[in-house]
Amino acid sequence: MGLDRQKLAAELLKFSDNQTLQQLSIYLYEIIPSTNQILWELLDDRNLKPPLAAIAAEQTAGRGQWGRQWQSQRGGLYLSVAINLNIPASDAPHLTLFSAWGIAEALRCHDLPVFLKWPNDLILEGRKLGGIKSETLIQQGTIAQAVIGAGINWKNPVPEVGINLQSFPAIHSLEQLAAIAIYGIFFGYQHYLSNGVEILLPSYLNLLQSIGREVTVNGSPGVVVGVNSKGELRVRLHSPGATTEIHLPSGTISLGYDDQL
Repeated sequence: MGLDRQKLAAELLKFSDNQTLQQLSIYLYEIIPSTNQILWELLDDRNLKPPLAAIAAEQTAGRGQWGRQWQSQRGGLYLSVAINLNIPASDAPHLTLFSAWGIAEALRCHDLPVFLKWPNDLILEGRKLGGIKSETLIQQGTIAQAVIGAGINWKNPVPEVGINLQSFPAIHSLEQLAAIAIYGIFFGYQHYLSNGVEILLPSYLNLLQSIGREVTVNGSPGVVVGVNSKGELRVRLHSPGATTEIHLPSGTISLGYDDQL
């Protein structure tokens, strides 16, 4: 079985100071292709209005970065939220920045030392705990709506580079994890709307474990020095007698994990 609606409601009540959560409609599913897909269908076919959330016990067609299939076996958390926005389409990378940061901060408040790996991974003890995938509806050059999906490992099987929360007593139920993740997305969203990316970015960088990582770009050695306000990876390249900084958008380089290097 999937989540218990009453238990989830009780966990969300712990964040009752968040006004957006008070307006949130939540849809629970057993098995669906993807929570992102189902929310777009609710928005388009049934003309429902954000904020909405969809949570599935299992996904059959979840997708992560690079279009890779996200393993969505039972025991993990698979959720998406739909929100209204009014920001330039060029600012689409900000969605991943504020969502990943917000969820990480919410988990850290529950004694889980979660960090971030650019562009969209949640990291715990050097391994992948979860990931973020955002999609947008653009009208006349402006993002009008967005669906932000998150997959977080709880008690599901994980690959070698992954980790789940089975041995971490800070999270006692999937309902609690779902409430924390939903709150984290809206916490990051409201912080971004109130303060902008320039205020959000330093907080994001404080949790970014990718800084200092050695990389190779087109045969040139370099080191990651940060992320800019466009969500691009800042890499300082080194060559004899010269140092150059380049900015790489998401999808142009994969940082990988230590086990994969």
